[in-house]
Amino acid sequence: MEEWWNPLNNAEKVFWAIALIFSVLFLIQVVLSIIGLEFDSDAEVGGDFEAHADFDPGFTVLSVRSIIAFFTFFGWTGVMVLSNGGALWLAITVSFAAGMLAMLGVAYAMFTFYKMEESGTVDLKKAVFKNGEVYIPIPANKNGSGRVHVKIRGAIQELDAVTDGDAIASGTAVKVLEVLNNDILLVEPTGNYLEV
Repeated sequence: MEEWWNPLNNAEKVFWAIALIFSVLFLIQVVLSIIGLEFDSDAEVGGDFEAHADFDPGFTVLSVRSIIAFFTFFGWTGVMVLSNGGALWLAITVSFAAGMLAMLGVAYAMFTFYKMEESGTVDLKKAVFKNGEVYIPIPANKNGSGRVHVKIRGAIQELDAVTDGDAIASGTAVKVLEVLNNDILLVEPTGNYLEV
């Protein structure tokens, strides 16, 4: 190892160190993602970091993933430029450009994945005050749940529902009053029969 490391000049040592350290972090990140442990942070302009369990819907450039991608590409590009006889200023310039492209690419990819994930999930709060139709009868006084059809974002969703009052039969039109803690809709009959 010393035979390889010692002949390198200081600039080469810096680029190699950055490349190796951030490649290891990149591999750790990939392994954690494969086994299902996700991590990421969003950075504010002031430099304060906040941990979030899920992705911010906005296009976030400064995140753990994108910073690791920046330095991984920065390091390896610098190593390649210097090993091919390029000047230090060229290595820094090209490495910075490669790092920025990697950073923006990762940020865009994560933004796209978030949007795809978001499009498949239903925000039950959008069902509140909407009309629906009972599909599976709902027992009285929250003594069990039934199922209702409610149109959310242009698609009919079949959701669990309970009522505070009398039992509600299949085909009865209902109005959603609220979403309870366990993602069950609280509904009341509207007295009409309704096509959802």
